[in-house]
Amino acid sequence: MITRILSSNRGVAILVTIAIITLLITIALELNRKSRSVIASTAAIMDQYTLSHMTSSGLNAAIALLIKDKLESETDSIQEDWADPDKIAFLLEDIPFEDGEIKLKISDELGKIQVNALVAYPDRSEFSEIQKNLWDHFLRLIIVERELPEEIDLSCIINSVKDWLDFDNEITGLSGAESEYYHDSDTPYSCRNAPLSNLNQLAMIKGVSPEIFYNYNGMPGISEYMTVYGMTNPDSTYAGKININTAEAHVIAALLPDDSRYLSSDICEYRQEMSDLKFLYDLSSNIWYKNVPGCEDIEIDSNLITTSSDFFQIVSVAKLREMEMITTAIVQRLKDNESGKWKCKILSRQTE
Repeated sequence: MITRILSSNRGVAILVTIAIITLLITIALELNRKSRSVIASTAAIMDQYTLSHMTSSGLNAAIALLIKDKLESETDSIQEDWADPDKIAFLLEDIPFEDGEIKLKISDELGKIQVNALVAYPDRSEFSEIQKNLWDHFLRLIIVERELPEEIDLSCIINSVKDWLDFDNEITGLSGAESEYYHDSDTPYSCRNAPLSNLNQLAMIKGVSPEIFYNYNGMPGISEYMTVYGMTNPDSTYAGKININTAEAHVIAALLPDDSRYLSSDICEYRQEMSDLKFLYDLSSNIWYKNVPGCEDIEIDSNLITTSSDFFQIVSVAKLREMEMITTAIVQRLKDNESGKWKCKILSRQTE
């Protein structure tokens, strides 16, 4: 009898011991899982933090390059260091990051059409006629290139953009649009009656269809060639002048007479011609385009072009192991009132 009781107790003890060991193993495994999860999460947070510093370093390097450029030349063109990918890559070699790399791209915002310049300042109640004509030329090019329906009403787009920008609530022409038009949409909103602060707002305007605004059939939309920046101080106006030294072929074509638009690619190639690693042609004069074969008799309104800029887009891309972070900033070069030194003011900044 006593032997059975002892044997039974030993069996229970063994079962209890096994249960406890199983529980401890389960707890240990769960703690190990949580620890690994915490470690991985902490590592990811640290990598995000490092990436943030990397993109900021790239942004600061770009700003330093733009300030250096301003001290050396009043002209801004694709011939300069800030526009040369190889020279930018060389600059970034001085900012080494273990297990990571930075890439930079700097582009001129004034190589684009300034949306807010469509209305005349300071009253902002009437069209700027030269800008209106520029829009008309440019939109016609986009429609033909994308083989969009010819019945697209260009006056509807241009008049509606003007109504979005101007101060009053008067509808422009027969095809413009003020707040009453937008209040009837599925998601009602009001006409801004002020300059655009973000280019995506352009897609909210009557007539600006997705086929025109966004990429279409593999071709860039008008959003690639337009900007909301360009306001000058202290008078807070948009000059609307396009930097002919940096503008892409589509924008240059819109500046040319109808029968000469095919020369836009020749003008772009002329800017880049080199010999012995040196650029051949000087781009400091705003009539240098006349030196391009076939352009001798072409006249571009001097109120539409410039050879300098102080508004730039900087894209700083940081990669660390399997992670990537992209910071896009718009900066304006200006002179500090107190020190008299050049600096870059960040107008917008977005990280993804």
